[in-house]
Amino acid sequence: MFKKGLKAVLAFALVLPFLMPSVTFGEEKEGASEYDQKLWSVVKPLSTITSFMNTGAHPDDERSHLLAYLSRGLGVHSSSIIANRGEGGQNEIGSEIGEGLGIIRSREMIEASEVTGVKVFHLSEVTNDAIYDFGFSKDPDDTLNIWGEEVTYERFIRIIREYQPDIVMPAFRDVESQHGHHRAINQLSKRAFEDAANPDVFPEHLEEGIEPWQIKKLYLPAASPEEATIGIEIGDYDEVYGMTYPQLGEESRYLHKSQGMGNDIEPGSRIEYLELFQSAVGEIPEQEDSIFEDLSYDFNEYANKLTKSGNSIKNDLKKLQSELDDVIEAYPNSGDVLTESHEALKQLRKTSNKVDKVRLQNVDKNDLVHRLEVKEEQLQETSKVAAKLDVSTTVANPVLAQGGQTSVTVELINNGNETINDLDVNLNVPSNWTVKGDFDSSNLKPGEAASIEFEVIVPEDEEYYNPYAEDVIKTEVTYEVNKQQTSVEFLTGETTAVIPEVGLAAEPGSLAINTALDREPITVDVTVTNYTQSAITTDVSLQTPEGWAAVESKEVTFAADETEKEVSFTVTPPEELVDNEAFDLTPTAVVDGKELATSIQVISYDHIGTFYHLESSSVEGVAFDLQFDQDLKVGYVESGYDTVADNLTEVGMDITKIEDFATEDLSQYDTIVVGIRAYLSRSDLSENNDRLLKFVESGGHAVVQYHKPWDNWDTDNTAPYKLELGQPSIEWRVTDENSPYEILNEDHAVLNQPNQITDTDWSGWLQDRALYYPMAWSNEYETIVNMTDIDGDTFDSGILVADYGEGTYIYSNLVWYRQIQGLVPGGYRIFTNLINFQGSQD
Repeated sequence: MFKKGLKAVLAFALVLPFLMPSVTFGEEKEGASEYDQKLWSVVKPLSTITSFMNTGAHPDDERSHLLAYLSRGLGVHSSSIIANRGEGGQNEIGSEIGEGLGIIRSREMIEASEVTGVKVFHLSEVTNDAIYDFGFSKDPDDTLNIWGEEVTYERFIRIIREYQPDIVMPAFRDVESQHGHHRAINQLSKRAFEDAANPDVFPEHLEEGIEPWQIKKLYLPAASPEEATIGIEIGDYDEVYGMTYPQLGEESRYLHKSQGMGNDIEPGSRIEYLELFQSAVGEIPEQEDSIFEDLSYDFNEYANKLTKSGNSIKNDLKKLQSELDDVIEAYPNSGDVLTESHEALKQLRKTSNKVDKVRLQNVDKNDLVHRLEVKEEQLQETSKVAAKLDVSTTVANPVLAQGGQTSVTVELINNGNETINDLDVNLNVPSNWTVKGDFDSSNLKPGEAASIEFEVIVPEDEEYYNPYAEDVIKTEVTYEVNKQQTSVEFLTGETTAVIPEVGLAAEPGSLAINTALDREPITVDVTVTNYTQSAITTDVSLQTPEGWAAVESKEVTFAADETEKEVSFTVTPPEELVDNEAFDLTPTAVVDGKELATSIQVISYDHIGTFYHLESSSVEGVAFDLQFDQDLKVGYVESGYDTVADNLTEVGMDITKIEDFATEDLSQYDTIVVGIRAYLSRSDLSENNDRLLKFVESGGHAVVQYHKPWDNWDTDNTAPYKLELGQPSIEWRVTDENSPYEILNEDHAVLNQPNQITDTDWSGWLQDRALYYPMAWSNEYETIVNMTDIDGDTFDSGILVADYGEGTYIYSNLVWYRQIQGLVPGGYRIFTNLINFQGSQD
């Protein structure tokens, strides 16, 4: 099934000029107005009945350039399946990590896909879902084992059967150099080619009314032009959008701000090479002229392929396509587009009624019905934009408690040139909510406005907000044009969320207790937030573990206009704390007899909006013995990507954050620690690195944490001796947090002073062992430990120690920040030894 020997692929591309009358190559203009772009984006999809699905593991795994070309250029009904939410990554715009970061990346994915016109599906359905980004993986089997292969595949097949794509293409190939998450999705995509059409696979779908679906073609990104079955020219310039499709793709990637994505690229030819891997509509050729070969591109082609049993609907399908073409030809006149779209709706509904009654032989009737349903949705969306009906929905209290209520105001303005007839307005809310208010059907003339007031009441037992669920309040507007009714939805301007009456945020958010030090009282400050928009009184307490002294509750009273107050609790850890023992301190509030213990993280950015992350208010803690030099003064160069300095201060170390490396008096410190990727984020460090080397040469000690090869890292000059970071970086890491290790020098001081490191310290690690290993280093460095990953690769350079002048230098790419921020005692103990190291000792 694999085809080789594509000889002239550079000269060979998908050419469909008759489908893109507004597109030229190389000629640049300003582009259409914002409204005309929006109108074209809903008109263009009427030209084809084909569909395409991209599959990937993480937000940002969409093939943005290709999707922009297919969706915006050709009007192909396009979508992406994304497995997880990107929770395991880093955040380049804020402090959110884990589930909070997952919310950000999910919303960025949705906003990015608005640019390219792509529908997004996620396999992960809630926060703390089994399908999560647990960090880099080299193994697809390990990935699916962690996610749960059965639940992952069931959701995957369900989405394919519901969306019914003609073409599916995973974003990445299944090769050893690729992320295990990417490889897993590739494998599921290949399996789904047959399984999605097999009624015996997840038969429960059929009981729910979800029919099997045969994917028509499965493509892979070609490993090379020579192995491609097609090369698609996607570099055309689109006069409507005022840029090329790759540039449009980059516009979408710029919205992945938490990952620092997006690039300015020059216009020009861009070939996308694909390999047809499986086909249900014909043999796989050595080369293709179009990815749509053997598919019905529009209803004309569909009608021409019908056999005798379909004669009664052939003319209807052709007439429907003619009506759809009329809508396209009416662009950019919005009034004409509105009229023609409702004419097309009339023909579509007539055709659908005929199809429902006809018996088709050798044709998947479900296939045709689905394509008609998609066109119904697209025509209604076209009508929505062409009508120029401005609908604004304002929720007075978008943050609601269980049993709460709010007023909702819907304002409408007819900005078009046509009267909107039989206009009706309703609020769509969950079925168990109550909506009071009504709007009498009326006509809205050009320039006229209307305003409707609703009252919404939330049930007492309503589930709390899920950031990955659909909006709970939508405005449905129904109207007629040429006696053809259409119903369209409008979203509110901000997130409406049902959350607990009171949110509790504790500081510190986590707690490490050094049992080597005397027990000192600990103050836990609790910010209490009133989300009821009314006067309430609540009793707030701090629940402590067994053996800890009880803490008296405190009454907190809010006036109706008060939203936030702070209370403090002081607790003293008991002397008999057990080393490496985890514990929780839990702030709790009682409101009208209801006990609440929820922290509510507000996530708000201009490019995505405002959302909420609900989690337990508990302060997770751990107690462990940690020895260090009490007189050691440490300077820490923070990068903004970790909180290690604060964590080490909490356990008693003397840590000073260096704000300006160019001017700081470094001589006051015994040790300087450089945070992860600080050479990228701190120009004062990268531009004054000679000061760090002189500090070491003069007798100081430096500990530098991991960097990527492109983080302003100079192989020959950043460290005191040659230190080359591994590339491709994907291959230079140990992803198994429980990987085997070997101590190369058991007597070395970094493993014995001031803490005696044992096997216990290497257990219980989180997410990864190490990232971006050095692949070459000077003989002056001594290696301390090696680690073997799940794929059998062994790396020696996780901790490199060198004398330099009168001082010492350590480079370590082990992920200390995840261990320390995750309260892993061994992470604290080993890293503390690195900081306290003062020279080679045996």
